[in-house]
Amino acid sequence: MQKKQNNRDSLFDVEQISEDFIFNERVAQVFDDMLDRSIPFYREVIHSIARILDTTLEDNSQIVDLGCATGTTLLQLSSLLEKRDFQYTGIDNSSAMLDKAQLKAELFSKQECLKFIQGDIMNMEQPCASAFILNYTLQFIRPINREKLLKQIYTNLAPDGICILSEKIISHHPNLNRKYIDMYHTFKKERGYSELEIAKKREALENILIPCSLEENKAMLQSAGFVEVEPFFQWFNFVSFIAVKPLT
Repeated sequence: MQKKQNNRDSLFDVEQISEDFIFNERVAQVFDDMLDRSIPFYREVIHSIARILDTTLEDNSQIVDLGCATGTTLLQLSSLLEKRDFQYTGIDNSSAMLDKAQLKAELFSKQECLKFIQGDIMNMEQPCASAFILNYTLQFIRPINREKLLKQIYTNLAPDGICILSEKIISHHPNLNRKYIDMYHTFKKERGYSELEIAKKREALENILIPCSLEENKAMLQSAGFVEVEPFFQWFNFVSFIAVKPLT
């Protein structure tokens, strides 16, 4: 019971914050709880991704999660798709996150199909990957570098490969954008976050997480070379896309 309490996200239950949001050891310890309580329909999105991968990819496919954090997405996918012969690779620049990911892989006996690599996703090379996943990762990349990363993903994908992109978004209609933010804050309060925690986390993320609109994300994917680009999930200011690389 004490272990569960220690892993509950209370990082911003303080009057003052001393730094911007960093994916360090403190964040790694509570990250799974943070995801469950901060990302609407997080697990449902993973289930949807599993359905896409299952119906799209052949056996022996390589699935790469960029910004894999503590490995939750790959661990769940490997369980949901345990009858498929897929190989999973997670890449992240945070050693604290990857230490926890590796520990979880060992705990659930997934070492054979999961591997984790520490590195900068901007410099990754995974030629002929069948699928790339960016779950709430692109929003932490400087906007000027986002299209470059998407083009690199496109280049590394095998023909007919897919990119899954999930992001927090903004609306360029101010009234709707305000309503969506208010709905999201209500969502977080319903999951136990206080007004103080919501405000302080938003302050810590202000210069770190910079969202684009749905249209801007779709345009970046198309500019990178993807022709088939469609959202498969949206909850107010959160959206998930599938983008397919043409065969030729």
